[in-house]
Amino acid sequence: MLWLKGNSIQAAFEIESTTSIFSGLLRMSDLITMQPNLNIPLYIVAPSERRDKVVQEVNRPTFARLSPPMREMCRFISFEELRRQLDLARHFLQFLKPEFLDTFSESCEPEEV
Repeated sequence: MLWLKGNSIQAAFEIESTTSIFSGLLRMSDLITMQPNLNIPLYIVAPSERRDKVVQEVNRPTFARLSPPMREMCRFISFEELRRQLDLARHFLQFLKPEFLDTFSESCEPEEV
């Protein structure tokens, strides 16, 4: 899914509820590869219980070798947190910009153990 402002892409989203995380990331990678000058925020939106799988897949070698690596370009948003934040902002939805998502999206960098 793309967030558009006029003819300009503001952000890209891969919504993962039924398909594999890997296939969604491949679609995201295709977008980046086909539009190398596209400098927009990228988000994977999925149920919170799939967060670890998203981080694991984003950090696979095929995505880590992109320049910059996918984990630096892509952030995670859970369905639950997105619903909560949109409910809080319901009176302002028409004024939201993609930067709103940065306030609650999560890094796809692996956690240090």
